[in-house]
Amino acid sequence: MIKIRELEYLDAIERFKHFGKAAEACHVSQPTLSGQIIKLEEQLGVTLIERHRRNIMLTPAGNQLLAKARKVLNAAHDLEVTAKSLGDPLSGEVHLGLIPTLAPYLLPHIMPDLIESLPRLEFFLHEKQTADLLRDLDQGNLDALVLPWLDDMTDFDAYDLFDEPFVLAVNKKHPLAGKKRVRLEDLKGCHVLTLEDGHCLRDQALGYCFSAGADEDKRFQATSLETLRYMVSSGIGITLLPKLSVVDQRENQDIVYIPFQKPVPNRRIVLLIRQNYTRLETVREIVSIIRKTVKANLKL
Repeated sequence: MIKIRELEYLDAIERFKHFGKAAEACHVSQPTLSGQIIKLEEQLGVTLIERHRRNIMLTPAGNQLLAKARKVLNAAHDLEVTAKSLGDPLSGEVHLGLIPTLAPYLLPHIMPDLIESLPRLEFFLHEKQTADLLRDLDQGNLDALVLPWLDDMTDFDAYDLFDEPFVLAVNKKHPLAGKKRVRLEDLKGCHVLTLEDGHCLRDQALGYCFSAGADEDKRFQATSLETLRYMVSSGIGITLLPKLSVVDQRENQDIVYIPFQKPVPNRRIVLLIRQNYTRLETVREIVSIIRKTVKANLKL
């Protein structure tokens, strides 16, 4: 029978690509870890690890086993957390992931209410790009994500939080600066500044721009929304920004933020968890608090 500990060893080897570092992470000696992996290979009758002098990697069989092993490890972790919280389900650690185009603008609004309403929960916040967050959630390193919904997230369970509209950011000297509201059609023929590859906001914004007949301004791709803001302030171009990123902005005489007429381009913000995640009472409380806070304090 395969043991949980053996699966943990296999997982560590894949993550660190090094027997010594994997053993250190698992708090065992290197000979112990290597011996257990050899026993597992003998038990299964397949080679799981390719052993080279300078490189360690999983074989195709090892990768197939690890994919299922991580589901088992996630379930075991969730079971342990659930068991510890049976007496008080609204206690313990919660590791929450957010993307860089949302975290700095949403967290200051929701965290005070989450901490006050759920004092026995300890929140750990992780800011990464979407692909990294989804991988960490799938592997059990995170409990939940707060991020824009994408069509390829159907392997996870989602709770709707709010819809965040986009606004058009232009320099005060731009021809559109005098409008109280703009239509997507007004962007036809414009070149729009965007974020670099890897940001889901880039694809969402470009989708709206392309549908309106606008093109990407390929002279520059920003690493953050703040960089985009400085570019617009300098008169270098225009861009679409999510509404939360402009709510608390100090008055900038060089930038005009213009809302869109209906249909308003927006992004659907959700809380994402693994399917069969066991701490549903905690999840529902967090979702409820975020919804109430956003509705009460943010005019979206």
